[in-house]
Amino acid sequence: MFYHIKELAYQAKPERPDPIMARRLQELIGGQFGEMSVMNQYLFQAWGTRGHAKYRDLLLDTGTEEIGHIELLSTMVARLLDDAPVTELDTAAATNPALAAIIGGMDPQHAIVSGLSATPKDSNGVPWSGGYIIAGGNLLADMRSNLHAESQGRLQAVRIYEQTDDRGIKDMLSYLIARDTMHQNQWLAAIYELEQQEGVVVPNTFPKELEKRDVSYLFLNHSMGDESSKGRWASGQSMDGMGTFQYVKDVPPFGPAPKLKPAPPAVHTTPPNVM
Repeated sequence: MFYHIKELAYQAKPERPDPIMARRLQELIGGQFGEMSVMNQYLFQAWGTRGHAKYRDLLLDTGTEEIGHIELLSTMVARLLDDAPVTELDTAAATNPALAAIIGGMDPQHAIVSGLSATPKDSNGVPWSGGYIIAGGNLLADMRSNLHAESQGRLQAVRIYEQTDDRGIKDMLSYLIARDTMHQNQWLAAIYELEQQEGVVVPNTFPKELEKRDVSYLFLNHSMGDESSKGRWASGQSMDGMGTFQYVKDVPPFGPAPKLKPAPPAVHTTPPNVM
């Protein structure tokens, strides 16, 4: 069950309208690593968590917080679209080069589709997709996906921060960037805790004897150079503590050349006697 309160999670007051920045902020709402993605990702992970109350609560707390972040960004977008030039655009642009630049950078869907409000889309108008979210039912795998999502999301927020001199936008983004700092740290903490309990390889329930263990810790060099041999992954104890990394410079084939039998005549492929 969710409750809504009228107050925002933080303030969202730009110094002046800016349709171009409104379009850019759409990426933080409906982009692949936007707030809609992390909100749905955390909530669906939580709803599917079985028997781990503290991790379920962690996910629900954070997913619910992200709902407020979408509201915050949507409010900012709406305010940035205040007084946007949505009528007589061609005439105005022809007489005012500055206005022409604004019109050219504006998301036309803000004027045509949404009535000067935010949309569940990215900065190019591509609709948000449920395919962006990861909720696989394995807590360690999911927490790693969460860290990745927050890392990319914070990166994008920082880039947009650098693209504006509006103190109101910067103030709001500063808040969101700080929350992304916390979220990266909390997912790292959860990952560390789960790794201490389960090990680092996902899943940890698959029997090791069913794995081709002779290749489990080989780094295979598939390039003409050997710079990759200098990394931590090329020698020494493996990260799961159950093997030793080995660097293989000249990678041998591990299987024979494929030989496929002819397809049945009804499929109409190339006859076997044609070379």
